[in-house]
Amino acid sequence: MASENNRQIGFDEERAAIRKNWDSRVPVHLGPNGYGIDRLVAEPSALSSVVEFDQPYLGDLAGVEAVHLQCHIGTDTLSLARLGASMTGLDFSQAAVDAARDVARRCGAAVDFVQGDVYDAVALLGGRTFDLVYTGIGAINWLPDIGRWAEVVTALLSPGGRLVLTEGHPTLMTLSDDAMPDRILLEYPYFDGSPTMRFEQTESYVGSGTVSSPEHFEWAHHPASVIQALLDTGLVLDRFEEHRTLPWQAFPWMLDDPDRPEYFRLPEPLDLMIPTSFTVAAHRPD
Repeated sequence: MASENNRQIGFDEERAAIRKNWDSRVPVHLGPNGYGIDRLVAEPSALSSVVEFDQPYLGDLAGVEAVHLQCHIGTDTLSLARLGASMTGLDFSQAAVDAARDVARRCGAAVDFVQGDVYDAVALLGGRTFDLVYTGIGAINWLPDIGRWAEVVTALLSPGGRLVLTEGHPTLMTLSDDAMPDRILLEYPYFDGSPTMRFEQTESYVGSGTVSSPEHFEWAHHPASVIQALLDTGLVLDRFEEHRTLPWQAFPWMLDDPDRPEYFRLPEPLDLMIPTSFTVAAHRPD
């Protein structure tokens, strides 16, 4: 996967490329070795591995009004609904939203999905506020402005409402694609304000098909910048935790976690040196 830093194109062009990329990931993620749609349809109590990962931070969701930002094809949104929440999912890819609606229909779940950019979420959702804002793993790296994202999250929260965010750890994401357990190479930025990263990748992180629009752009957001952005909007930090596991295999040499084989960890001794993910939980004061 090649990268090209310091590429200066307009924000709208970058977002359009990212949207095309995610449109083209949808059939890959729906297919073999993808998001496990058949299991979710066949097993009414099944949850996505991402929501299972986040369950300790979610609390009791019975009767909770929640919104899932950057929901993609809705498997995590559906899983939150199965835990008792009244769910709305939002994603900028129309193809993903269409797929999410179909998955929810096949599962008999009453979930509302809205198409649009996360930065426009307040208007797209009609000024509604929620008890919970949820963002699944692999989301904020697609956003150039973490401060603007934090403002959207805060505007969507009711007084007392909570945010739960788990993300891939940017320390792990600094590793080169050519890194190996015995040859750790750093290639990508860690800190906010780093140059935009451009990628061409014909394979997705799951699924067996080919991504037909491989160009995309990403941005680094380290945990301190995420937390500070939330504090700057008036949210109160409840929890920050770094993890040694990840609910997807970021590198082919990552190992199944012995306690939870659907999650992955770095081989020893790297698992004691490099965090793989982090969780932030915060709330809006009453």
